[in-house]
Amino acid sequence: MKYLFILGRNIELSKAEVFSYFEKLGNRILKYELEKNGLFLDLENPIKENEIDFLGGVISIGKVIASGTEEELLKNIDKEELYFGTENKLNYTIWNFSKSLEVIRDYLKERFKKEKLKATLKHLTREIKLQEGKRANVPSSKLINEEYFIFGNKELYFGKIFQTCNYEIIEERDMNKPVRRASLAISPRLAKIMINLSKVKEDEILLDPFCGIGTILSEALLQKIKVMGIDKDEKAIIGAKQNLEWSKFDKKDYQLINSNSTKTQIDYVYAIATEPDLGEILKKIPTKNKAKETLQKFEDLIVNVLNNFREKISGRVVFTSPNIRIGKKRIHPEIEKILKKTDYKLIYELPEFRENQIVGRMIYVLER
Repeated sequence: MKYLFILGRNIELSKAEVFSYFEKLGNRILKYELEKNGLFLDLENPIKENEIDFLGGVISIGKVIASGTEEELLKNIDKEELYFGTENKLNYTIWNFSKSLEVIRDYLKERFKKEKLKATLKHLTREIKLQEGKRANVPSSKLINEEYFIFGNKELYFGKIFQTCNYEIIEERDMNKPVRRASLAISPRLAKIMINLSKVKEDEILLDPFCGIGTILSEALLQKIKVMGIDKDEKAIIGAKQNLEWSKFDKKDYQLINSNSTKTQIDYVYAIATEPDLGEILKKIPTKNKAKETLQKFEDLIVNVLNNFREKISGRVVFTSPNIRIGKKRIHPEIEKILKKTDYKLIYELPEFRENQIVGRMIYVLER
């Protein structure tokens, strides 16, 4: 089954998430291609109708309905129904990941004209700035009935978007919870990404040793993953309890512990996904020495925590670290030192920051 995943602003992070997600599901990727922020996947099995709800770094998912050379593609599209609406007025857009955009644009214009549809092509006029500095276009209008895509150059793939992330519902859920810590809390989007990078499955237990008010815990519970949250801040644990109760999660599926994760003794869990303390919130760029001091504290903390839980974790460890701007460069922990002291192997090292952010994140995925 062939699909297009339109990735968010951090392409490498989103790609790693998608790969890890389908690995844990056992849905083998037979082939993939990446063009700008479009990730084409040929999967062994079909995906669920609500698959996008489980992914944090994906904007939309499209299904391929026709493929081939330009000539073959147009013949194959002719066999497919493109519009299922009841009105004869249609606003549509085309996501372009190919040099054959003009051919598809002309084809759709003629096709809709023959079908006596008042069809208007809406261009992708809104821009998002990608992690590496480039820009990608996304729809700016909500008044779009159909979204199509064209992908590839030698072998062309045409299809329709059939799943789109509902950011409004995610934001509403996040903003309405009883306890919030805007400056400290991780976003639901990044929480989902980290959970998927951990490859933890439904009914397995995920540990967050710095759980705060429970954002990662909540996102995992929504995926029917059991969780254990630890935090030495009693107020944070009380806040996490309120948030999980507000979401009406089954109490047997989560455990909250007010304790220090460098010393806490726990039963076996599958994986870790966590955001430890990234240091103080900075309003101006720190000196190199100050930044190195923050990173050393972080390295000591994460080494102690990983060694404390080492014999209780069977799967991956996913954590964020400070990625601190000093001048025009950024510095982050020396991961080789952490690996040597904990006997883990590095799977991914992925930056996640905005251009003017002083303390961004580096995301690490480790395995034994």
